[in-house]
Amino acid sequence: MLVNRVEVVRRLPHPERGFTQGLIAEASGTALESVGLYGESQLRRYRLGEEEIAGRAALADEFFGEGICQVGDDVWQLTWRERRAIRWDSRTLELRDVVSYNREGWGICAVNREVITSDGTSELVRRDPLTLQPCGLIKVRCAGNRVQGINDLAWAGGRIWANVAGTTAIVGIDPATGEVTNVVDARAAAESTRGDPQAIMNGIAALPTPGEFLLTGKEWRWIRHVRLVPARAGISPARLLEGAWQFF
Repeated sequence: MLVNRVEVVRRLPHPERGFTQGLIAEASGTALESVGLYGESQLRRYRLGEEEIAGRAALADEFFGEGICQVGDDVWQLTWRERRAIRWDSRTLELRDVVSYNREGWGICAVNREVITSDGTSELVRRDPLTLQPCGLIKVRCAGNRVQGINDLAWAGGRIWANVAGTTAIVGIDPATGEVTNVVDARAAAESTRGDPQAIMNGIAALPTPGEFLLTGKEWRWIRHVRLVPARAGISPARLLEGAWQFF
């Protein structure tokens, strides 16, 4: 297992300081962001480095927006407890469809010919990218222990990268086995939240350069462009994931 830390390359404005639930970096230099909360949930697009929103689509008030991923010309946006997923046109952000799926919605990413979703537990669900119907289960373990709180997801370098809810840790997961192969100390990218328990780190987007990501959090002022570097000696994966373990 590799233990990394993040090095901050640059800080970027977080437009309107959204309640971030999902984040995608697009090849054009723009980002798509899913913003949560009932009555406030949206899908937003903005150019990285700018403070203005270039485009947005509002969810119905009964939906709490969660993770997003792009599949072809579509963007899937999960909802939290409603068990509905919204399919948007990735170019225009116009509504295409709403479909049902099982489990709560937290994070989602496209992996090869599937999509993978999280629900805040230690399990990931493999799904059909067109229907979101389940087709397999991945149980996430680190050194034999289940890792709870798997949240927003990104795909890069043959690994699923995930925020771990309530921590400043990121894990890299082998999709074939569910084993955690990387634990990342992301404290250097954290932001002071003045004791707000909801303002956790959430939102991870892979960048084209290997080992580089965008990281942010709920209502954070900044998005941070980071790169993975080796951790300093003595950093314990168990300590980084403290509170996210489930022993069995």
